[in-house]
Amino acid sequence: MKVGVLALQGDFREHLKAVADCGHTPFDVRRVSELHEIDALILPGGESTTIIHLAQNFGLFQPIRDAIAQGLPVYGSCAGMILLADRIVDGVKDQKTFGGLDITVRRNAFGRQVDSFESDLTFNGASLHAVFIRAPWVEQIGAGVEVLSTAADHAVAVRQGNLLATSFHPELTEDLAVHRYFFEEICKGR
Repeated sequence: MKVGVLALQGDFREHLKAVADCGHTPFDVRRVSELHEIDALILPGGESTTIIHLAQNFGLFQPIRDAIAQGLPVYGSCAGMILLADRIVDGVKDQKTFGGLDITVRRNAFGRQVDSFESDLTFNGASLHAVFIRAPWVEQIGAGVEVLSTAADHAVAVRQGNLLATSFHPELTEDLAVHRYFFEEICKGR
């Protein structure tokens, strides 16, 4: 499977490595033509407002929104969760997202950069070590959203149809469980 990683800003290199480590073909996505060549997309952690700004400048904003609406499997980590959310709390004025996930997220919910932490949690029934960096959390979920993991009494991993989002960074660990879940459960049949 050819898996694109939005490579405009953030920790896209770590996701590209995780894709390859899972046995798939990683592909940088910076242009609309590259978006049309992939079977799935990963939105990396980084700065959500910067990623959206660059996506607009590169003409990728609407094509990514359209691809999500048409069923492209997409996984977003940290800022990627914010980018997939339909609603944001504590966002910048008029902050845009690609949308698609019927969730409300709070930006920087766990605190500032200095408050970043690591924690063990359960993801889809298995133990996982998670890295939280200025991470969001889910404050509200819609009826079609499945919670896969919680921390501090909030959802930190969710799935809705072809969309997966985590507020933590599995790409910064050696554990490929989240990426494998994305490929095996959400992208199956691609």
